[in-house]
Amino acid sequence: MPELPEVEAARALIQRVARGRRITSVRCAPDSIVFEGVSPARFARALRGRRVTAVRRHGKHLWLELDRRPWPLFHFGMTGGFHAPAGGGVRLVAHGSRDPAAQWPPRFTKLRLFFEGGGELAMADGRRLGRIRLRANPPAESPISGLGWDALRELPPPAEFRAMLRARRASIKAVLLDQSFAAGVGNWIADEVLYQARIAPARRAHTLTAVEAGRVRTRLRSIIATAVAARSDHARFPRGWLFHHRWGRNAEARTASGVRIRHITVGGRTTAWVPTVQR
Repeated sequence: MPELPEVEAARALIQRVARGRRITSVRCAPDSIVFEGVSPARFARALRGRRVTAVRRHGKHLWLELDRRPWPLFHFGMTGGFHAPAGGGVRLVAHGSRDPAAQWPPRFTKLRLFFEGGGELAMADGRRLGRIRLRANPPAESPISGLGWDALRELPPPAEFRAMLRARRASIKAVLLDQSFAAGVGNWIADEVLYQARIAPARRAHTLTAVEAGRVRTRLRSIIATAVAARSDHARFPRGWLFHHRWGRNAEARTASGVRIRHITVGGRTTAWVPTVQR
């Protein structure tokens, strides 16, 4: 699933192609699931002829600010993402070495935007779990209004972060995945944070000491910042990260240093962890 770094990479792509430019044409697939609460025809009318003034993101949601409201709001679900003909866009582990934009428009395209002076973007979603919405003020309306702080831009100070954990009796893995706690953290980020912080994923959040909570906060900040700086290019992630070895519930999986990785279910999600490191 696209997590904060992947969505931030998509935001940067859209900004590069669209900011300051007028939308000349909008093509929408007739998909009443992906287009939530708005018909594709109405969505196209709302965007056509409008100029993109900014591209914003909160957690895993992003939206375009236009020169007239309402504004389009996007969530990628499990496999969605934006792509451009010249390359770039969301690349997921599930894609392997395949570039979704190698075929244009990409398979399962739900939306195509064309811009004044040239330039095009497409949002594709094979599993139809993404959502395209219209909102007058996205940050103040559902679903963004129900989210917690953005895990890249709004990390609370150490004392406040620890107090937030002490108020939670769920597992630390479940707390990190709770979007009302921290917007943008998904399964691989939570596993990476807890591995590097040396915290067992099933530990109850309120049992973490001040030192342990500090390690979680520090790793949350550094891992997300590193992934964003790498433009979510997984090949550029540090070789020692759990990320490179955590996939597929492989019973023989090991870390870069050769330590066995275990897979369990915590908070309803498949969880990769290293018992000899995480306590």
